[in-house]
Amino acid sequence: MDLVELRRHDYTLEEVSQEVLVAFGDFFRDQCPSSLVRESEPLGFSQGLWDRLVEMGTTTMGLPESVGGDGAGMVELALVAEEFGRAIAPVPFIEHVVTSRALASANNPALAEVIAQAADGSRILALASTPVMPGTAQLVPAGAIAKDVLAMVGDALVLFSVQTPPAHVPNQGSTPLAWWDLFPLAQRTIVATGQTAQEIYSRAHDERMVLTASALVGLTEHALGLTIEFTKTRETMGVLISTLQGVAFPLTDIATNIAGARNIARKAAWFLDFDPSTRPELPAIALVYASQTATHGTQQAAHFQGGLGFTVENDISMYFLRSKGWGSLAGDPSAHLSSIGQQVLASVI
Repeated sequence: MDLVELRRHDYTLEEVSQEVLVAFGDFFRDQCPSSLVRESEPLGFSQGLWDRLVEMGTTTMGLPESVGGDGAGMVELALVAEEFGRAIAPVPFIEHVVTSRALASANNPALAEVIAQAADGSRILALASTPVMPGTAQLVPAGAIAKDVLAMVGDALVLFSVQTPPAHVPNQGSTPLAWWDLFPLAQRTIVATGQTAQEIYSRAHDERMVLTASALVGLTEHALGLTIEFTKTRETMGVLISTLQGVAFPLTDIATNIAGARNIARKAAWFLDFDPSTRPELPAIALVYASQTATHGTQQAAHFQGGLGFTVENDISMYFLRSKGWGSLAGDPSAHLSSIGQQVLASVI
């Protein structure tokens, strides 16, 4: 079989990718305990953790070498996202990375300073979820900590900039959401126009879906691990609940779903890197399935910890709430399902 064709079906990690996974797994485990996550609520941002993540090279690894980056692809970034999700880290990793990559791909000299500041982490960027319409505001993920938002306006891709981010909108996922009314803003930079603008914007959304899917995989797997450890010590009528079929089988189902969600996310990442036009529906499929896996998995994880699982003091509650919120940050799930159907239909007609 041709090696490229084989790689389309085999997503075993190469040695370099394994090293990325281990390095960032160690980083988040050491630098982002659950206590830090709680301390960062309700905004969902830790400046100290962000600074340390920047020192790890996370803000440059996905940028092209032409702007001082390391040229890493979506496969490596998806591995970082998985560990980011496992720690439910209070940093704008996904939003910042996909937006800075979008700006770098525009090859616009006017953006050199913005890209440089994004690379060193001093300028946090965000991506508008939908095109900007006159007289309307939209909730922007990371909008409460970002001073720059990338958005489509007609046939132009525009970077909107402010001196002070808008007020934080409290939400159950403890993410830095904010309402941005982009039209009244004075400072605008045209990034690209026409077909190029639409391609850059669409690519950024695809990348956000894949990275969010990967983050949800890590989130769900850690929640499952917390529950498995609980079931190893909890007894009912003198029997460990981990030995009961009504507990063990559903937890096994969650593990199976996680494996499937991880495979789809990594497949989507690989296709974005090497063959983006062949399977354009994969990013949305990865996000929808990972969102369903996370919602069901964390609900079950909380359920099997009994009354303790539904207390805010229990770490599982943080995972449960974020599983509900994170999947919506990359767009309306029902819209993604419609898009998947349209793309699949178009491929067979």
